[in-house]
Amino acid sequence: MKIRRFEEKDAKKVSELIVETLRKTNIKDYSADTIENYVNNFQPENVLKRASWTHFYVAEEKGNIIGCGAIAPYWDKVDESSLFTIFISPEHQGKGIGQKIIETLEKDEYFLRAKRIEVPASITAVPFYKKMGYSCKNGINKADDEGIVRMEKFRKDKER
Repeated sequence: MKIRRFEEKDAKKVSELIVETLRKTNIKDYSADTIENYVNNFQPENVLKRASWTHFYVAEEKGNIIGCGAIAPYWDKVDESSLFTIFISPEHQGKGIGQKIIETLEKDEYFLRAKRIEVPASITAVPFYKKMGYSCKNGINKADDEGIVRMEKFRKDKER
């Protein structure tokens, strides 16, 4: 398995990976209507748009994209960043691929320059992010109106 930067030709496969993951994994925490709204947001053209303003990575094994993740500035701030679009195909979950993607994102320049990194986490992913050192923002561990749990990590080597 290797992790590399996203390329335009990856958009369709990344979209399919995200849609499959939403429908098979995230469905346990969200209604079918909510999942289908998310599905509409991750069509290939939306993936391409997201890749245009983030540093987007894919995990690839034997020519197949099995995971993805992105990082970008948090609302154009230089000292804060956000993680986005972290998905692992259902058949590859629990094998350390998500951890490798987070490790890659945490070596990216957007992470290294930030004091604080925020993650708009799905309910499904909260335990994973906690394992990776992220905590619920302001101690709020419930999903907001968008169905997102806001999580964050402060860099130990940067002043708060």
